[in-house]
Amino acid sequence: VQLQASGGGLVQAGESLRLSCVASGSIITIDAMGWYRQAGGHSRVLIAAIASGGSTTYADSVEGRFTISRDNAKNMIYLQMNSLKPEDTAVYYCYAEIIDSGSFSAQRYWGQGTLVTVSS
Repeated sequence: VQLQASGGGLVQAGESLRLSCVASGSIITIDAMGWYRQAGGHSRVLIAAIASGGSTTYADSVEGRFTISRDNAKNMIYLQMNSLKPEDTAVYYCYAEIIDSGSFSAQRYWGQGTLVTVSS
């Protein structure tokens, strides 16, 4: 199983970006999916998560500006980021709780990270 994230880049404050993440491999089912971010010198922080049924949670720092969604048919999640601020600058990592063909319980898999830089 692999997760591949994409969509990062350099934008100005106030602009938008959309991150994508696709899971591939011997996937039986995917439970929760989400996004963490890690700014320089800081720990990785959960910013958004979405359950298999579609319920969502957000960190206070992104609530109202970011929207997480998923396409179960494509094994993909998205993070629509609006009104970006310089403090949103970080490497963004997707994750997914996946039951694959070789396991009986869900395991967490991570994407490789995609850099988002917001200039002021």
